[in-house]
Amino acid sequence: MPSLVKMKKSTLLFLLFLCLCVPLHAQVIDQAWIQEHYTKREEMIPMRDGVLLYTAIYEPKKTDSPSPILMLRTPYRCAPYGNSMNSTLWTQWYLYAQEKYTFVFQDVRGKGNSQGEFVNIRPVTKSRQSVKDVDETTDTYDAVDWLVHHVKNNNGNVGLIGSSYPGFYAILGGLSGHPAIKAVVPEAPVMDWFMGDDLHHNGALMLTDAFRFLTNFDRVTRPGQDALRPYKPYCTSDEYSFFLELGALKHVTRLIQDSVKFWHEVMSHPNYDAWWRERSVSAACYHVKPAVLVVGGLFDAEDCFGAWKLYETIRKQSPETELSLCFGPWWHGAWNKPVVEGFGSYSFGSNTAADYRKRIEFPFVQSHLKPGTEHYKAQVNCFVSGETVWRQYASWPPIEAQATSFYLHQESQLKAKAPHTSQSFSMYLSDPAHPVPYTAHNGRSRQKEYMVENQSFVYSRGDVLCFTSAILDADMTVTGAPQADLYVSSSTTDADFVVKIVDQSSPDQAILVRGDVMRARYRNSFEHPQPLVPNKISRIRFTLPDISHTFKKGHRLQIQIQSSWFPLVDRNPQQFVNIPTCENADFVPATIKIFHQDKAASRVILPVQHEMKSPKNNSLK
Repeated sequence: MPSLVKMKKSTLLFLLFLCLCVPLHAQVIDQAWIQEHYTKREEMIPMRDGVLLYTAIYEPKKTDSPSPILMLRTPYRCAPYGNSMNSTLWTQWYLYAQEKYTFVFQDVRGKGNSQGEFVNIRPVTKSRQSVKDVDETTDTYDAVDWLVHHVKNNNGNVGLIGSSYPGFYAILGGLSGHPAIKAVVPEAPVMDWFMGDDLHHNGALMLTDAFRFLTNFDRVTRPGQDALRPYKPYCTSDEYSFFLELGALKHVTRLIQDSVKFWHEVMSHPNYDAWWRERSVSAACYHVKPAVLVVGGLFDAEDCFGAWKLYETIRKQSPETELSLCFGPWWHGAWNKPVVEGFGSYSFGSNTAADYRKRIEFPFVQSHLKPGTEHYKAQVNCFVSGETVWRQYASWPPIEAQATSFYLHQESQLKAKAPHTSQSFSMYLSDPAHPVPYTAHNGRSRQKEYMVENQSFVYSRGDVLCFTSAILDADMTVTGAPQADLYVSSSTTDADFVVKIVDQSSPDQAILVRGDVMRARYRNSFEHPQPLVPNKISRIRFTLPDISHTFKKGHRLQIQIQSSWFPLVDRNPQQFVNIPTCENADFVPATIKIFHQDKAASRVILPVQHEMKSPKNNSLK
């Protein structure tokens, strides 16, 4: 009997020990927990010009130490307004909630319950002569300054975070110069709506994304017409037929009428003029004081460009900044989802979104906002598609990656050596009346899975060229920005060139790794377009968004080239006319030649890791 009592006593002590060892993050952070531990208040914070911005502040009821502030500024409304609480606190920010952070959501100027006029991608004011010279950096500065003086028991450290458009506001806030801002997490930020992101790629209009986004987000709501949607009925059949039947871009504008001011502004600036340049974040990333963690998705159809471009820009313009990068196997915003374990035909083997929040985002923010926590070492974490592993690097692109050329050859071959034939080309007819679809699964809206779609559906078309390598005798990992370097001619004065990098595992399985478009009129200057000289060889060079992918042994590298990608990209009339105002009659067929000969050797340049020095892991660490 004594031994039994002794055994029960030791068991109880062991169970007590286990309870004491359970970490705090095992606490379930749900809506009820947030309501029990947080209070919400709504404030109208004054800006320097007198405009008031709606701000929702969630403060912990009890804290053992002063609280950091995590802030999100958004054009998408800080709903719910009133007493209800924002679900972000328990669906995405639960790790911060357990640490009793103060959370702040703010409607940007002119959106939601905030006063003032909203301006899309508001330019940064270069010289401020009065308090009326405001932009997103001054609004962030004024808001943060108010917060550190009016939020009870805060520790004076502020972090800014945001995905997509809010990512633009996050990095602009990081440029504000306020000393309290210590960390910034721009996730898929908008950087330049002419060069990349979801409005244009290299000056070519991303038709489906631009139309859908602006007519939803930026439409004018007239009295008594709260549900106004200027494009209704939109795609009653499918988007390919819808946009093809609309015809020239001017008819899309006619459909929108006066309901979207920014659409008309975009149409009136078809080239990369001063209006576009002043809206590019790329010109403003000097002397960035806070630590920055740039986040992006390899399969992001909207803002893949923005994340890579922001990292590259800060490295060049502000080398003193403590800069990190995380690129995961994600579509747009997937890093905020509760569970992300696969996409398309890819299976990731773990919940990559939760892993990112726990192992990358939270430690980064915590390191810079909460004194006494372990310092987060600046680094690059990148998922490798095709191999399903994570790799860590000191910087991006990795030093191991070397520019490697793959040349187009006769008979649809792709080789590492340049061709020496005196005259050789491949040819196709590009007909705007029958544009190449960007997907085999045409529906009523653009599906994100096209980013990893099987491209074998184009094999039967005569207006798509496919150049394929021999079977790879070893794995080939590509990490960095691919470059297209084409020698082309057209029977007309303009054309588009779409280049797709494809991983072919079998004759009927060819998965898209990366694709992008270049409008030939911009081959020498995006500000001053030039027509093609009919039937004369011209050189078309452009950089595609970065990739991180392993082409496995036994697969083939394939390069596909075409002159339309519809309706993902608006149709080029293939004449040197003003595309936003041209007529249906201006669209003409063009005979396109891609040259693969001596002194006109078309190629794609890939950053190939010839020596794999970086560690790889099956999950983030």
